[in-house]
Amino acid sequence: MTGALPPLDPATVSGYVRVGLDNVTREYPNHPAHLLTGPDDLDTPGALHPVFYGSYDWHSAVHQHWMLIRLVRRHPELPEADTVRALFDRHLTRDAVATEDVYLRDPARRAWERPYGWAWLLTLSAELRSWAADDAPRAEEAAPSTGTVGPGPADASRWATILAPLADTVRGRCLQWLASASYPQRSGTHANSAFAAILLHDAALATGDGEVLDAVARAAQRWYSDDVGYPAWLEPSASDFLSPVLVEADLLRRLLPGGAFAERFRRLLPEPGPLTEPVVVSDRTDPQTVHLDGLNLSRAWCWLGVGQQLDIDDPTRDLAITAARAHAGASLPHVVGGDYVGEHWLATFAVHLHDVADRHRHLLDGA
Repeated sequence: MTGALPPLDPATVSGYVRVGLDNVTREYPNHPAHLLTGPDDLDTPGALHPVFYGSYDWHSAVHQHWMLIRLVRRHPELPEADTVRALFDRHLTRDAVATEDVYLRDPARRAWERPYGWAWLLTLSAELRSWAADDAPRAEEAAPSTGTVGPGPADASRWATILAPLADTVRGRCLQWLASASYPQRSGTHANSAFAAILLHDAALATGDGEVLDAVARAAQRWYSDDVGYPAWLEPSASDFLSPVLVEADLLRRLLPGGAFAERFRRLLPEPGPLTEPVVVSDRTDPQTVHLDGLNLSRAWCWLGVGQQLDIDDPTRDLAITAARAHAGASLPHVVGGDYVGEHWLATFAVHLHDVADRHRHLLDGA
């Protein structure tokens, strides 16, 4: 049985897309985390970030754009697909991207949005580039669509080309960070190193970027090779949307063969029990507490990733699959329809979870 995580149905997909369209064009409320270096730096979110001004904060705007593209790519029949194409044509212009790029290249902002926003930006770029590679003309030959159908590879090729200068800037920052950070950030929020490394790894895999893949592998070895005996009772913290130990495991399973990963996982997390029960979200109108819905969703995809990497006779495999179902069931019903402090970002995590679930559907179906 598929339990709490059936495949996405058309109504749910449309619901996520409508929420995403509203989010990325909603400038206020806004939490910019904007460093002021002088009085001239005071400006509106839309002026500072003409592409990613909505969705409450920059990183959420980035990954909501990814979510929109991911969903219309997977579901081209969506009634909202043409609206998504029109939105990207408005947002992704050369001038707007150039403004974003100037902001990111400012030396005073060298750590701004590191690493979470950076990793999502390269994830968006990789989605566009891999879609463009499906069946696209050369980027310089692609012109804006004028029909009433949704986007296709030619649109993705054009948008990827326009986004490329910003993606190149962020890629360079990521390579510098991966090479220079002596220690990982083990928090359960945006600064977490392992989750960013996962996104960077998967984006690089999709685009054939061997340099980033190597950089991620070297950083993971440096950061995590000595980790043993993680005390699971430490989690969660009150505002986590990531499990520090499970995202570490989800990264390591990408870099280690099955047997080696199983042994590493047993040493890393000898008592996984405390992390198999969903967390309680007591107030979904609180911008920190609602992070815990994201924690349930991210734990679910981490447990699925762990489960697929373990042998069928490994007892932790069944534990992982059961935990994934339970966590998904606890928070998927709360992705949309709630307060904006959660709704501006949670659908991205839900779509990412569904992507992972679709790759490992045999586990959820009991095969």
